[in-house]
Amino acid sequence: MSWLQALVLGLVQGLTEFLPISSSAHLRITSTLFFGNDAGASFTAVIQLGTEVAVLIYFAKDIGRFIGAWFRGLFSAEARKEKDYKLAWYVIIGSVPISILGYLLKDEIRTSARNLWITATMLVVFGLLLGLADQLAKHQRDELRMKDAIGMGLAQALALIPGVSRSGGTLTAGLFLGLTREAAARYSFLLAIPAVFGAGLFSIPDVLERTGEGVQASIPQMIVATLISFVVGYATIAWLLKYVSKHSYSAFVWYRLMLGLVLMGLLSMGLLQPI
Repeated sequence: MSWLQALVLGLVQGLTEFLPISSSAHLRITSTLFFGNDAGASFTAVIQLGTEVAVLIYFAKDIGRFIGAWFRGLFSAEARKEKDYKLAWYVIIGSVPISILGYLLKDEIRTSARNLWITATMLVVFGLLLGLADQLAKHQRDELRMKDAIGMGLAQALALIPGVSRSGGTLTAGLFLGLTREAAARYSFLLAIPAVFGAGLFSIPDVLERTGEGVQASIPQMIVATLISFVVGYATIAWLLKYVSKHSYSAFVWYRLMLGLVLMGLLSMGLLQPI
C-alpha cells in the first residue's frame, strides 16, 4: 500500500463511518477506483478503531455513567430501575447479533461479500429503506426500549455486507421503531462500540501477519490511517448530531442512490471489476 492510499482511506473512514452511507463501501470503492486494488476487510476493520475511539471520547461522560450504573445494578435492585442501567444492557444485547454473525461468516465477509455488485445493490436498496423510514416514521420517542435494542442490533448485523452501512441500518431500524432522528443516532453511535472494537482487535493479527486478503499496509501506515480516522471521525460525530436535530436524512438517501447507480454503470461498462 502506498502512503497516499493509506492517508486517503483514513480520511474516507473518518468522514463516512457515522454517516448512513456505508464506510466499508466507500473504502472498497475508493481503493479500487483510485488505487486499483482492494485494501481488504482486515484493513477496514482495524482503521475503524480510530473512529470508535472518537465515539469513546465524545461520549465519555455518558459511557462512564452507563458502566457505573451497570455495575451498581449487578448488586442493587434499586439501581436496576435506572435508565442508564437499562441502556447499558441495550447496548450489550444489541451487539450480540453482529458479534455472532461476524464470527460465523468471517470468511464470506472477507471474500464474496466484497463483490462490488453487492455493494452497489445494497447502497440503493438500503438508501430507499432509509428514505421510507425518514418520511413515514413518527419520530416520537427519545427513550429506548428493549425492542429498539433488538431491532437495531439485528439491523447492525446486516452491515457486515459492504454497502448496507452500519449507521444507516441502525438508523433505519430506529426510525421505523418510532425513535427521533437524534435518539436513533446517539444509540447508533453507542451500539457500534463493542462490535467495531471487537472486529478491529480481532483483525489486527491478520494485518500484522501480512498474509490476509487485500493489499498489505505497513504498521506505520496502519497507525497513521487510524489516527486520521479518529480526528476526522470526532468532527463528523459533532456535525451529524447537530445536523439531524434540524434536518431529515434525505440528502444521504439521494447520495446513496446516485452512488449505487453510478457504481452499477461503471461495473456494467467494465470500467471496474466486481472482485
